[in-house]
Amino acid sequence: MTNVLVCIKRVPDSSSQILLTDDEQGVEGRFVGFTVSNHEQCAVELAIRIADATGGTVTLLSVGPADAVDQLRSTLALGCHAAVLVEAEPTGLGPSDVAHEIAAVVRDHEARPDGGTSYDVVLLGNDAADSGDFQVPIRLAYLLGRPVVTGASVVEVADGNVTAHVDGPDGEETYSVPAPAVVSVLEGGPEPRYPSLKGRMAAKKIEIEMRTMSREPAGASRVRLFLPPPQPSTVELLGEGPGAAGAVVDLLEKLQVAR
Repeated sequence: MTNVLVCIKRVPDSSSQILLTDDEQGVEGRFVGFTVSNHEQCAVELAIRIADATGGTVTLLSVGPADAVDQLRSTLALGCHAAVLVEAEPTGLGPSDVAHEIAAVVRDHEARPDGGTSYDVVLLGNDAADSGDFQVPIRLAYLLGRPVVTGASVVEVADGNVTAHVDGPDGEETYSVPAPAVVSVLEGGPEPRYPSLKGRMAAKKIEIEMRTMSREPAGASRVRLFLPPPQPSTVELLGEGPGAAGAVVDLLEKLQVAR
């Protein structure tokens, strides 16, 4: 039986135009709505597959505002079993704060008087979609004293080992580390599922564990976020009517579409 903890974050939907907050510390979400990043959606899918294959459980964890309950509920509907929300103002949190709160939940759940829950794998998105922080998985592994693999697209658990497949610069790389472990996930692996009506109804009945911060946050050390200027686009007219045929053939050959 493999128990998995998946960390998700309430982030602005980046499918439309991205705007920064006035203090340039985050992405403005008031006008676009909120969601869970593609990396974390893939992490949830991997967690459900791992748990289903071994008769284990999937617990969700978010560190953020009270409204993050919406993201927890929608993700519970996919087939997860429990959820935890550490309520905090996200603008005052840095990667060290988030990692510290996740580690505190892991330790508290393991130490429960009823025998507790030990997580064989903690899955996270490879980076935060709103602030670009890549540090939380590494910091969390250090706090828990566990091995870590980053940038995985597929994760498997068998015989006390966690195997992570990473798309490296020279092809697929495979890492095997002993459980319990921490793994950050990049999108591009298994296709995330959609919630069913039955799953949505079941998610409404699950009681979300509410917690407060275990310490005063240290805060983010970033100076500001920066949006690169939009890339200019150009249009080349190849001609009109039959007279453009030769130019089209030349272009296709240049693109190696036709030879």
